[in-house]
Amino acid sequence: MSVADRLKELGITLPPPAAAVANYVPFMRTGNLLHIAGQLSNDASGGVKGTVGVDVDIDQAVHGARLSGINLLAQMNAALVGDLGRVTRIVKLGGFVQAGPDFIEIPKVINGCSDLMVDAFGDIGRHARSAVGVYKLPLGFAVEVDAIVEVR
Repeated sequence: MSVADRLKELGITLPPPAAAVANYVPFMRTGNLLHIAGQLSNDASGGVKGTVGVDVDIDQAVHGARLSGINLLAQMNAALVGDLGRVTRIVKLGGFVQAGPDFIEIPKVINGCSDLMVDAFGDIGRHARSAVGVYKLPLGFAVEVDAIVEVR
């Protein structure tokens, strides 16, 4: 099954890729590696903002990580001119959670993105990962995830 078919089966329509909000580019390809800048837990409804464990609960945060993953897919799609079939491996995700002082379930939050990559790409979606709690994220969003992706 193609990635496009899997996304359709999951009920996911990719949004337009987010523009950079500062002095950087949304993605950069070098050789067969595609580096994707951090994607926020944003969507057309405003996304998931706030501090996890304070005013955002874990289920909302996991959903936010999934939104970050959908935004990563949108950037991949743009970089690969609409052909996600050119992805040969999700190499690494770097996950950041705006976490309250007592919130320690950072890996569980980032699973929202990791699970999406496996659902979308199957075995080649399995990846190395970091999951880090931080004091603040850009624009007040609850989650940000960046990626390194091998492509052909």
